[in-house]
Amino acid sequence: MVKYFEDIEVGEKSRTRARTITETDIVMFAGFSGDWYPLHVDVEYAERSPFGGRIAHGFLVLSVASGLLPLYETAIVAFYGMDRVRFFGPTRIGDTLHLEIEVTGKQDKGEIGGVVANDIRVVNQNGEAVAGFVMKGMIAKRN
Repeated sequence: MVKYFEDIEVGEKSRTRARTITETDIVMFAGFSGDWYPLHVDVEYAERSPFGGRIAHGFLVLSVASGLLPLYETAIVAFYGMDRVRFFGPTRIGDTLHLEIEVTGKQDKGEIGGVVANDIRVVNQNGEAVAGFVMKGMIAKRN
């Protein structure tokens, strides 16, 4: 069942499916984005870094997070924006990420729908939040 603006309640919480970050993800993202910074792709450089090894690009983590959002369950009209993006720890090759989502706000925007704000935590397999942000989406009204 698709949820419309009227169906969404502030305070709702959910957890998404999970996805494991692979070396291929990192290399493909570097090629796609053009971000070949050695912390992500150079084993020797990354081993000498404070992280002790290669880590995923921050924007890769955000991109994976967007793919984990349950968009097909919501009558989404458009991506409205993102606020307060923070990275709390590294995401490494082999980490399995899921999202913990809480609806934190709703703003009616007239006939087309309204903006729903979701506080999102990107969490790894150890229960550690590696990133967090507020995602806003324009959600259609039922009529």
